[in-house]
Amino acid sequence: MKNTLSTARGVDHIGITVPSIEEATAFFEEAFGAEAIYDMLPEPLSGPGIESGLGVPKGTVLQRIRMLRLGQGPSIELFEYSGVTQNDPVIPTDYGIQHFCVYVDNIHEAAERLSGAGAVLLSEPQPLPGGDAGTGNMYLYSRSPWGSTIELVTYPSPQAYESRTSRRRWRPDPPAASALAGDSALTGDLAHSSQ
Repeated sequence: MKNTLSTARGVDHIGITVPSIEEATAFFEEAFGAEAIYDMLPEPLSGPGIESGLGVPKGTVLQRIRMLRLGQGPSIELFEYSGVTQNDPVIPTDYGIQHFCVYVDNIHEAAERLSGAGAVLLSEPQPLPGGDAGTGNMYLYSRSPWGSTIELVTYPSPQAYESRTSRRRWRPDPPAASALAGDSALTGDLAHSSQ
């Protein structure tokens, strides 16, 4: 495949529909040290414009949108809707976006914080398999209070795939570099040392 120039710079944000913006914000603040940046709407939106523009059913009311900052990665955009029947969140076997993952420095402390914020841990931290494997490289899956799947991951060691290709997946800057850059977002050990 020919490598061509792209105007894509990276993932900007992840949109998540929640039953309550306030409860979801409190969850992300407590679990990950997220910061609420701004609320997008001065008042609820409804009608043909959002129905066609967002591909939502007739009668949908977009109550609120709030943007959160989470570490060095993409922002999280929370949506709260009303006026229509809403389905349960998808699970990993369903089509479409089925989970998002947060990189942490200390997965055991992050799991404790996530659980304390109201998430259900689906396991203890487990070694990453296959191409992600390496000493101390671990993950776990959880469910948010409203049922979305959230993964925690840490890979402090080189990953197995790195010996097979020069291409690299995104990896956050080391904690010291983040602090020097003035990054106030909290993850893992950095979160606990900052509080």
